[in-house]
Amino acid sequence: MGRGAGAHSATSEVTLPLTLRPRAEADLDEAFGWYEAQLPGLGEAFLRSADACLARIARHPEAYALVHGPVRRASLRRFPYGVFYVVREDRIDVLAVYHGRRRPRVFEP
Repeated sequence: MGRGAGAHSATSEVTLPLTLRPRAEADLDEAFGWYEAQLPGLGEAFLRSADACLARIARHPEAYALVHGPVRRASLRRFPYGVFYVVREDRIDVLAVYHGRRRPRVFEP
C-alpha cells in the first residue's frame, strides 16, 4: 500500500497525564492576580500562555532541559515564567510555575 493520507493513522501519540502540585496551582493563581491587577484581561492571557506551555509539555515532556536532577523547565511564551516539572513513569508532575527573575525556591521532585 502507498503512503496516502491514512498511512500514519495507526501511530497515535501517547501523552502522560499532567498533574499540578498545590504549589504550582498557587503560583498560577498568584501570577494571574498580579497580571489582572495590572491590566484587565492580561491575567487571562497569562493563563492561556500557561495552558499552551502545559500542553507542549504533555506532548513532548522530554524536550525541555534538565535544570536540577530530574527537574525540567519549560518557558512560557510572552511572560517571563518557567514551568518546573518531573516526568514520572505514569504521569508528569508540575512542581512550580514562577517568574524567571525570582530566586528559585527549593522544591522536591
